[in-house]
Amino acid sequence: MHFTGLKGMLNKEFRRFILLLFSTVTGAVKCVALTCCVKERTINWIDGEVEGCFVMTLLFFFFPLQQGQFTNPETPGYVGFANLPNQVHRKSVKKGFEFTLMVVGESGLGKSTLINSLFLTDLYPERVIPGAAEKIERTVQIEASTVEIEERGVKLRLTVVDTPGYGDAINSQDCFSTIISYIDDQFERYLHDESGLNRRHIVDNRVHCCFYFISPLGHGLKPLDVQFMKAIHNKVNVVPVIAKADTLTLRERERLKRRILDEIDEHGIKIYHLPDAESDEDEDFKEQTRILKASIPFAVVGSNQQIEAKGKKVRGRLYPWGVVEVENPEHNDFLKLRTMLITHMQDLQEVTQDLHYENFRSDRLKRGGRLSSHGYVLPLSPAYVLVCQLAFLHLPHLKQQSSYENLQ
Repeated sequence: MHFTGLKGMLNKEFRRFILLLFSTVTGAVKCVALTCCVKERTINWIDGEVEGCFVMTLLFFFFPLQQGQFTNPETPGYVGFANLPNQVHRKSVKKGFEFTLMVVGESGLGKSTLINSLFLTDLYPERVIPGAAEKIERTVQIEASTVEIEERGVKLRLTVVDTPGYGDAINSQDCFSTIISYIDDQFERYLHDESGLNRRHIVDNRVHCCFYFISPLGHGLKPLDVQFMKAIHNKVNVVPVIAKADTLTLRERERLKRRILDEIDEHGIKIYHLPDAESDEDEDFKEQTRILKASIPFAVVGSNQQIEAKGKKVRGRLYPWGVVEVENPEHNDFLKLRTMLITHMQDLQEVTQDLHYENFRSDRLKRGGRLSSHGYVLPLSPAYVLVCQLAFLHLPHLKQQSSYENLQ
């Protein structure tokens, strides 16, 4: 490396200088040594300050500062663990999310239409609606449909559990026993996977929320509605929904809502209550939470058809007297229901894990281990586990003694 252009400016002679530079290249820290050898050349230095400036100039000229290089933060007292939420966010987005929604209600209340409207997808492309003769002796069935939804890089594995045949038979006394068994079976399966050896890839099929559809044609809850919600309110988060709200006037809708809430309190039914907004939340979120709480039970309208209203395409229902827009908050509570489900999806999962599943798990552990009806081995009692461990430890000694006796 020759510096002939600096002749007469620098007055100090040197042969070799080594510059150590630490830089980050593709995520790894590398040490770069630059050795400049000057042979038979005279470089004159003015003073020590010029020498320092010259060396720094070489550093930044040949090895410019790269983005992502390790630097010492200038903020006093800053360590860096404030970045932990970002790490959790990236890991959660990469892993994706799981959610299971159950819809229960009598046939013809628009359950499938509402689910398709909520998630802008078609979960039931080939559904066949049975006739009246087939419904007489029909039992409740469980149909689980799973779809992968991706929005702005965030993946959601959505499982919708439908219950066709609920309330269709002449005798509907035990029509919800199949639904309760399904909820318990998902708890048992999760408990079995959680108690197994490999717990890294557990699929969560537990029911996190249940939309219970109430007919708008009655004067409140039917006896079947009361009995079913009382049977499942300790197993799943129940959200009451008034179906086909476009058949009600505004005054009829408000009167029906008050009547349903009064009957829920009268019979001691525990529905899902939205959590209160934290004190540090902004005012808009607090107001949104207040409106959502006041809207329960949600009176909704579902439709997958695009119609033209006021010069724009909207999803709605066309009647001779006008158009009912699905996503218009003045017409129904569809947007409020979807907002509740999306903004409180994490809370629904936490309540399922911390309350409903823990109650099921503690009850099963108190009973001791047994084999479920679907073949899932439940955890055994601690005394039985201790006996098995002692037997396993003494097994080699017993085998050796048995071999010795056979030789004799």
